[in-house]
Amino acid sequence: MAFVQFTGVSLAFGARDILSDAALYLASGTKAALAGPNGAGKTTLLRIVAGLLPPDSGDRAVQKGTRVSYLAQSGESYSGCTVYQEAEKAYGAVEALLAERDSVGARLESSREGDDDLGSLLETYHHLDEAINGSGYWRRADRIREVLEGLGFKPEDAGRQVGELSGGWQMRVALAKVLLENPDIMLLDEPTNYLDLEARDWLESYLGSFAGGFVVVSHDRSFLDSTVNEVYELWNGRLTRYPGSYTAYERKRAQELETLFKAWEAQQEEIARLEDFIRRFRYQATKAAQVQSRIKQLDKVVPIVIPEGMKRVHFSFPPAPHSGRIALTLDGVRKSYGPKRVVDELSLTVDAGSKIAFVGRNGAGKSTLMRLVAGVDGDYEGSIRLGTGITVGYFSQDVADALDESLTVEEEASSACPTALLPGIRNLLGAFLFRGDDVEKRVSVLSGGERSRLALLKMLLHPANLLVLDEPTNHLDLDSKDVLLDALKRFDGTVLFVSHDRFFIEGLADRVLELSCGSSPRLFYGDYAYYLTKKAEERAGEVDEPARATRSGASFAPAEDGARERNGRPLDAKASRELDKRRKAERNRLRKREDEILARMEAVGKEKADALAAMALPENYSDGDRMRGLQARSQALDGEAAALSAEWEVVATELEGYADVD
Repeated sequence: MAFVQFTGVSLAFGARDILSDAALYLASGTKAALAGPNGAGKTTLLRIVAGLLPPDSGDRAVQKGTRVSYLAQSGESYSGCTVYQEAEKAYGAVEALLAERDSVGARLESSREGDDDLGSLLETYHHLDEAINGSGYWRRADRIREVLEGLGFKPEDAGRQVGELSGGWQMRVALAKVLLENPDIMLLDEPTNYLDLEARDWLESYLGSFAGGFVVVSHDRSFLDSTVNEVYELWNGRLTRYPGSYTAYERKRAQELETLFKAWEAQQEEIARLEDFIRRFRYQATKAAQVQSRIKQLDKVVPIVIPEGMKRVHFSFPPAPHSGRIALTLDGVRKSYGPKRVVDELSLTVDAGSKIAFVGRNGAGKSTLMRLVAGVDGDYEGSIRLGTGITVGYFSQDVADALDESLTVEEEASSACPTALLPGIRNLLGAFLFRGDDVEKRVSVLSGGERSRLALLKMLLHPANLLVLDEPTNHLDLDSKDVLLDALKRFDGTVLFVSHDRFFIEGLADRVLELSCGSSPRLFYGDYAYYLTKKAEERAGEVDEPARATRSGASFAPAEDGARERNGRPLDAKASRELDKRRKAERNRLRKREDEILARMEAVGKEKADALAAMALPENYSDGDRMRGLQARSQALDGEAAALSAEWEVVATELEGYADVD
């Protein structure tokens, strides 16, 4: 079985420990997330696992023949060929095997019966031929087409020059090449950063059926919950394994962090008490002994360190200016680029306070419609009218170009900050990943992602009651997304937004506007779960399509609670009580089963940790039979963990349907 194993791995940058005595075991079937605060060293660890960066110390063992592929977070760039030709380069290793097989074949042709190396050559040829046939090389055209289309490329894009693509689409090519290599172990650093929802869902499905192992770093909770069954957390240089889904990890980690924060606060109070005593009585001869005693106590304190990324920040928008009941009215809006109609006959009335997600494939017109509403693009047909008292705040990746490059990060943020929020400006910058010396950087030296985060913070600080947000979660880590999501949920104004982060959409949207090429936009008057349900019903032919948002207008109403109706009539009081009773019983059963699953998942995790620890012992990994037994045990535990995780997801999903039960 292919595997990569690390034991006792350490790495330091200057005085800072990135890794300290870390142990990691990856094999076929591994489905793991790598988590940790921003700057903890997750990318560094992936580069060490990929063999691109040597650690300071520790052992790295790789099963012979194990193929490891690494997707960098950004920076991949290609040119000089078509998209298809670049994707086909993923089969370079197979072509090397072909050349080797042909060389062995030529030697076989010149061999004679009885030659000493004939048996060895036949065996080598057989192994090479098996490897080539198992690689999918002979059907690579179909596979390349399948992967490219799954990641959002149109059939005609295969013939485009890869150098013409934007940075985001070049990263999609890089991801396609890693998938096409079909390695034993994949190391994926933020693979969903440049994917729309459809491509993200396709990748989620692909990883679900992937036979090899993978480790993924992602800031998309929904994606992680759907793809992994264990989480490795890198924190303060320590690598810790948590069995189960990402949600289970967050729940367990929240409990641990609560205990840690309480211990940290108690320690800070004790340190403050000792320092206060020393300061007050340092120069009093009668207290000299007590002062020296406190100094010794202070010297013995081992500080509890909480990384900046773990310190949660809460952010509230400035109060939204008062406005009328209607935030926005669109009437017969049409927008074309040459012969291509992007927005077609859109009529829509947006109530103040709505949170509307724009969804649809790339090229469906989401960003175009954002620019029209924000007034950035005035070249359209029809009318767009803002409601009484409406002021617009607009964010897109392009607004970062308008920052003043002569200012520091703190100065640029302060220039847009209301007076009441100025004392906490550094905390707000911290929530958007500008921490420590970062606030003193000049805007001119910031990366593209840093500029986007700063521009987003500036926009959010400006009092507005209609926020138009095009991909606001790009370049934010999970904690920063939580800060933004919490603030937007409490924001009393109107929000129109595009996001490829499903968790973010599910947490914010109360309506969904679907845009698609070649058909009229449609408004779904419900949250994202409601939208997905209706789409599934449409595909199954169970319901009529919802009304379209067209020039003639449409009336929309929220879905009624079908559980409270029978044949279109409300249930009577007795039947309603019986229904409540049954629902409570079912909820309690599901809760009990969830507790049982989580307890077993934790036990399996401990058994897996014991097995991994045993593998790390010299007397074990030097004994082939014992090591194979431990690997088999580890693989069986992985299988059980995957089954438990899958069952837990089903139970957790069913429990969501009982959230309204008291």
